[in-house]
Amino acid sequence: MRTIVSRLIRYQSSLSQLRFVSASGGGGRYLSTDSNKIDEPFNVEEAETVHVPPPPTEKLLVLGGNGFVGSHVCKEALDRGLSVSSLSRSGKSSLQESWASRVTWHQGNLLSSDLLKDALDGVTSVISCVGGFGSNSYMYKINGTANINAIRAASEKGVKRFVYISAADFGLANYLLRGYYEGKRAAETELLTRFAYGGIILRPGFIYGTRSVGSMKIPLGVFGSPMEMVLQQAKPLNQLPLVGPLFTPPVNVESVAKVAVRAATDPVFPPGIVDVHGIQRYSQQKSR
Repeated sequence: MRTIVSRLIRYQSSLSQLRFVSASGGGGRYLSTDSNKIDEPFNVEEAETVHVPPPPTEKLLVLGGNGFVGSHVCKEALDRGLSVSSLSRSGKSSLQESWASRVTWHQGNLLSSDLLKDALDGVTSVISCVGGFGSNSYMYKINGTANINAIRAASEKGVKRFVYISAADFGLANYLLRGYYEGKRAAETELLTRFAYGGIILRPGFIYGTRSVGSMKIPLGVFGSPMEMVLQQAKPLNQLPLVGPLFTPPVNVESVAKVAVRAATDPVFPPGIVDVHGIQRYSQQKSR
């Protein structure tokens, strides 16, 4: 009988101990054999905040930023909040406009790749507005060789996207400016080879807008804008043999700049060739 009573006492003592399990520091969990009791939660320490650095700023290099198209590209890129630098033979722009002071200007010749590599440091995208007229050999060098050097250097530096301002096919005019068009097409081929997923070629026809020559401003839009409106409605004429390309509508320089900057910075902008009608269409779309 004593043995039975002793066992009952030990059993009750064990049950009372189960009703509360103590943990070090008093942060224990309440355990109960009573089904009406609700367990209290464990103490959970606050999660540590991980500081993730912001995405890198897009840095754009404009080749030929001193020119008619290049200066508009620089201004458009700055308006979009990009960090902009430019490389050209003359270096710093002579334009007395506020945006010009916000561009980092490099002086150099694209026929010398060493200077170009320095200008490409930290650059994420490039827009080339380099081109020129002269003898056939000169035009091939400026429109072809210079741009090919830039494309190769940018590829080696790991630049993500490269936009090349080329030129529309004008049919018979191509023969008269053989070096110009042969150079352009050679650069296009190099770009599509080196930048299969990030190379964009814009092929505008005549580009109009306000062109600054020294202290003078030449309003090319006076006749360019009406021509654009008329030839936009005459698109079927482009299909005429031989003379069809002569009906390619002109395009505003601001439209070219807008599409060039978007193509250089928008990762979903499709690679490849964009003709004048594509430039007009993209320029009317809202930028992302």
